[in-house]
Amino acid sequence: MDAAERALLEEALRKTLTTSGPGAEPGAALAGLGWAEMLAEEPGTAIPLVFRLLGETGTQAPVLNDVVLQVAGRPPGGAPSLPYAGGAWVRWAQGEDAAGGPLDPELPLHPAHPQDLPAAAVAAGRLALGWWLLGTGRAMLSLTREHVLDREQFGRPLASFQALRHRLAETYVALEAAEAVLIAEVASEVGHTAGEGTEALDDADALPHPGALLAKAAAGRAALTAARHCQQALGGIGFTAEHALHRHVKRALVLDGLLGSTRELTREAGQLLLREMRARRLVDL
Repeated sequence: MDAAERALLEEALRKTLTTSGPGAEPGAALAGLGWAEMLAEEPGTAIPLVFRLLGETGTQAPVLNDVVLQVAGRPPGGAPSLPYAGGAWVRWAQGEDAAGGPLDPELPLHPAHPQDLPAAAVAAGRLALGWWLLGTGRAMLSLTREHVLDREQFGRPLASFQALRHRLAETYVALEAAEAVLIAEVASEVGHTAGEGTEALDDADALPHPGALLAKAAAGRAALTAARHCQQALGGIGFTAEHALHRHVKRALVLDGLLGSTRELTREAGQLLLREMRARRLVDL
């Protein structure tokens, strides 16, 4: 897929997700655009694009199930049990009577029993969630930038206050760094798949996949940094139902816990480092 085709696809996906509205479930619309075919033929393009747009638009769809099931070699259309922070397990399933997520009732997350998942499937899910968290963080930063440019205090735009500028700059740097890690890991996964084939992927199921682990941890930390700093910059208006920030903050908190929270994944990365006595290089500088 060349740059022009990718731009057209992004425009179509954004229009579909935006038309669906916040909190809507545009899974059927994504299916109509060929999500299943894109996931099978060009996962390195489809996953970053779709999940980032889900974050930026504040919508949701059960596409995480598709990513996990495909890598696990299981039939599509199901809702596998997924690990959650604190040792819990959840299922992303529409139409169930159980309550939604603990912080975001717009996400159909329901308690579930533990289930064995290949390490490669968990890694793919973490990478997809990393892009979702990145999109959510960018949405929060965009909302806050608009606010501080338009709002005045003491006769000056909020954007002129150095403390706010530092907070937003720190948020921007965290998001850019997370995106760099995600891009590097996508390139690594695509190269690994193209170069070594299915048998190599089967052998890799027992490996911890530290790249995806670190990518989700970086994206989760960036999204949480965005939530903290953007809430500070918006003040009381960020807590109101009329403003969109609170929805993105809750979404970031819930997604951070799915397939391992930032705190848990950072701890796991430290344990891998101690066990292997070497640090994995994500990007060749």
